[in-house]
Amino acid sequence: MNKIRCSWCNLKNVKYVSYHDNEWCHLNDVSDRYLFEMLILEGFQAGLSFECILNKREAFRKAFANFDYNIVMSFDEKKILELFNNKEIVRNKLKIKAAVNNAKIYSLIIKEYGSFYNYLASFCGYKIIYENDKTKSVLSDQISENLKKRGMKFVGSVIIYSYLQAIGIINSHENECYLFKKERVE
Repeated sequence: MNKIRCSWCNLKNVKYVSYHDNEWCHLNDVSDRYLFEMLILEGFQAGLSFECILNKREAFRKAFANFDYNIVMSFDEKKILELFNNKEIVRNKLKIKAAVNNAKIYSLIIKEYGSFYNYLASFCGYKIIYENDKTKSVLSDQISENLKKRGMKFVGSVIIYSYLQAIGIINSHENECYLFKKERVE
């Protein structure tokens, strides 16, 4: 039986279908490494499709030290140039430099809150939000504004909204999708 999925999901791309079914809008992993990975990938998505980024995910993992923010924050100009010349990833110098910068700030947030998930939860109270008709919200506006104030780049409200969907804080499966939920089921 064919499952109905969100209209954006390219059913011909196995990686994308798996991402939709098992990761997007699922609060599966709140580890600092995973949350950093998704923050960086969403930043690289700006102006592109997430499918493009997802297809390059393994190359990004290799290039960005498996998204170990402690290593990424120490990338120097030589490493940034190496990444800029890496044809396997999106070669945008501003985004690469932002990833290094954001890793430093990410580390400071973890020191302040104990984890990045705790930081995010300080805005939403550890709740999952169910909505599927937005590209940004008051929540994404607040987090975006706070991250920008701290000095992060490529963290506008639309990017942060997509990030919150990606990590499962916002559940946005379309009404027709087999994963659609109106509210938390306990």
